[in-house]
Amino acid sequence: MKILITGGTGFIGRALCPALIAAGHALTIFSRYPGRVNETYGNKVVALSAMKTLTASHEFDAIINLSGAPIFGELWSEERKKTLLQTRIDTTQDLVHFIAKAEIKPKVFLSGSGVGFYGDQGDTILDESSSARGDNFSQQICAQWEQEAEKAKEHGVRICQLRTGLVLGKGGGFLQPWILPFKFGVGGRMSSGRQWMPWIHLDDYVTICQMLLENTELEGKFNLAAPNPVINREFVRILARILRRPAFLPLPAWTFKMLLGDMSEILLNSQRVIPKRLLADADFKFKYTDLESAMRDILQH
Repeated sequence: MKILITGGTGFIGRALCPALIAAGHALTIFSRYPGRVNETYGNKVVALSAMKTLTASHEFDAIINLSGAPIFGELWSEERKKTLLQTRIDTTQDLVHFIAKAEIKPKVFLSGSGVGFYGDQGDTILDESSSARGDNFSQQICAQWEQEAEKAKEHGVRICQLRTGLVLGKGGGFLQPWILPFKFGVGGRMSSGRQWMPWIHLDDYVTICQMLLENTELEGKFNLAAPNPVINREFVRILARILRRPAFLPLPAWTFKMLLGDMSEILLNSQRVIPKRLLADADFKFKYTDLESAMRDILQH
């Protein structure tokens, strides 16, 4: 396939793109910093620095949209919120505009989203048919992101919305910020520790994307999360055991809210998400179904 991908130099993109290249696909990677594309992939891909350079005659079999400034890393000031939203919405709109004018339409459009779509729902089991609840910022991002991507359907394109959980992998992702406090012996649960954490190993994420590209029967919303989410208390217990460090310092919710502001919602909200459609409709076999084996693969290799 000829594939146009955004977010190809991010944490997920740096794992997905090599897998696609190894499978024989030809990649064009959009980045506002094309030098990063060249540094990462050399001449194995085509770097695209501006969407406006795409014309109606450009042809792609598939588009994968992983664009967006990192959720973690900076406090959510009003300016940062604007950046988080715009880097997702603007790029998605640009992609849909390209699809609209393309003489030959892509067959499939994989577009990022997140489990934040569901909001804070406690112990309620959430699958792709579940409704959102609440109105926090991460929920707004996901809802608007999906709404823009859905417009590609008007042009006859198969759409897969990727409602992604907490991605665990080597060299980045959600797990990395947790490791240092534990190594210094000051790790612990967050707040009550009862909030559910839907997670997925990066290897499974990559394999799912490849499957969704190729299986023409699959479309719509998909929860990209392992079948067995854990509560925060269990997450902390497993991490501490693997690192052979204590986990005795619980942090109350107010400390996160004071230090992180609105960004604390990602750590304190509870989403008991299951990948019902991947299991039932796609019969997908996860490589990592339990958190401990996933963490050991990442931390002990």
